[in-house]
Amino acid sequence: MRTRSCGRMLLMLIAASSLAGAASAPEAVAGAAGGEPEKAPAAAVAGASATTSPGSADERLRALYTAEWEWRREQFADDENASRPVPDHLPRVDEAAQQARLAHWEQVRRELAAIPRAQLSPQEQLNYDVYLPQIEVLIASQRLRDYEMPVNADTMFWTDVGGTARRPFRTRQDYENWIAQMRDIPRYFREQMAQMRAGLARGFTAPQVTLRGREASLAAVTEVAPQDSLLFTPFKDMPGIPPAAQADLRARATAVIRERAQPAYREVLAFMRDTYIPKARRTLAARDLPGGRAYYRAKIREFTTLDEEPAQIHAFGEQEVAKLRTQMSEVMRETGFDGGLSAFIAKLRTDARFTPASAEDLLMRAAWIAKRFDAKAALYFGYMPRARFGIEPVPADLAPFYTAGRGGPTQYLLNTLDLPSRPLYNLTALTLHESAPGHSWQISIALEHKQQPQFRQNTYISAYGEGWALYCERLGLEMGLYATPYDRFGMLGYQIWRASRLVVDTGIHDQGWTRQQAIDYMTQNTALSAHEIETEVDRYISWPGQALSYYLGETAILEARAKAERELGERFNIRAFHDAVLELGSVPLPVLKARIDRFIVEGGKGPYPEME
Repeated sequence: MRTRSCGRMLLMLIAASSLAGAASAPEAVAGAAGGEPEKAPAAAVAGASATTSPGSADERLRALYTAEWEWRREQFADDENASRPVPDHLPRVDEAAQQARLAHWEQVRRELAAIPRAQLSPQEQLNYDVYLPQIEVLIASQRLRDYEMPVNADTMFWTDVGGTARRPFRTRQDYENWIAQMRDIPRYFREQMAQMRAGLARGFTAPQVTLRGREASLAAVTEVAPQDSLLFTPFKDMPGIPPAAQADLRARATAVIRERAQPAYREVLAFMRDTYIPKARRTLAARDLPGGRAYYRAKIREFTTLDEEPAQIHAFGEQEVAKLRTQMSEVMRETGFDGGLSAFIAKLRTDARFTPASAEDLLMRAAWIAKRFDAKAALYFGYMPRARFGIEPVPADLAPFYTAGRGGPTQYLLNTLDLPSRPLYNLTALTLHESAPGHSWQISIALEHKQQPQFRQNTYISAYGEGWALYCERLGLEMGLYATPYDRFGMLGYQIWRASRLVVDTGIHDQGWTRQQAIDYMTQNTALSAHEIETEVDRYISWPGQALSYYLGETAILEARAKAERELGERFNIRAFHDAVLELGSVPLPVLKARIDRFIVEGGKGPYPEME
């Protein structure tokens, strides 16, 4: 997302880079579900409205996080949330704005420290435990000046702008505001370039090797007629707008794109080609950035919500890779292959049986997998989200450097570029991860829990969200969704891919691995295609720590479930367990573990007993 979207996530992400107005989250989404989501069952709000006296700790905390969230939303123009109007401007990202944000969050942190946690109701203690790490991550990001690197191998600030062009427009005001926002592009782009120059001056950039070719999405806007550019997308189909108004809006949009937006894109394109990429750092490791090893530890805390030593994570990854290789060998033998695992993986990479016949074939197979899940969903989940998602190809301007797929509440994007690198034996695991019951399911449920504060409804924490989505891949085994040994091998291949990330990310950023070492390790231990391995390795190089969140998050969920099964015995109810995990929204892993401990103490009763 996961939004990913074709730009910044609809949610106000904890990932500091997106909050700096730059890179988006790994699993991207585009827009929230239309209409007002159905509220969660009444049982879910039990204890959420504890009686408080004026000036009580509960009231102080609620006033603080409510005001800060509204301020944060205004700061970052949450413009991909389709339930709200398109903003008429882009965020400020100049130095004065960045310093003001730091000062604001530091003041919020001081006010939080003055609220005695012990005096909070249980519900507000939970909110406190989710909110405090958010603020600490935001402060750390500002102090590290992450906003000076608004471009990496995965996402760029100009693709965030383009993401707005792909969201649904519902009213004439949306179109008017988008024209006004495009008029603001030159100011926004120049502020971003000023920050990038500051980053260049102190060696704070993504590695040069990961940036080559990333400017192609700029050229896709500059080298076409205004009406053929991504920015004109909303004006191609304007349902509900009178014909005369459509003509007027299209004419004004064309003029703004030609006279304001395209020149700004050309300015950034020249800057990227002539200055930024040539002068970007040649080193790879996060430890080589200003701040050194402390910078990498900060990124580990941000993305995993844990404070673990890189060497400890590296060793755990090697242990898990070895375990998964054994499991993959066992499944390989079920196929009748009598060679070694490396030979089997090499065979799979070239076996035409697993290449989709066409982009449409890939999309339709994914849709079938999603419907097969639907048929069994009620056996594993009590609360099921109201929102529905569509399945669409990744836009052509993003596809060359995009991952295989990304999902959110309204959209599951599948990369249909280079079909031999999208083998069908991976598709079931990918679909469970990105759509239902993975990202589309989890994010939709978070948005529908209106009794929770907005900072919890609309926040995506990588360790929780990616951990849940990876857990869903394994859950497909229990649900009988892997039809062949090859599909099960694909699932294990995806598991070892995420375990390999623990080794590769720490290898690059803490142990000084080269890019080729990382590629070789992924080639030896995963069944991913060469194209996908290179795309992924460049993402890990330019986004330190994010790759660690998947497997560590899944491990936390699996350990919590194993503990609940062991201690509850026959009282363990899988639907109640899943509901207890998902009802949280998106939380740090220690908060998740504490919730399942309470689930056990309460006898395995989930938040919606009527659905169990």
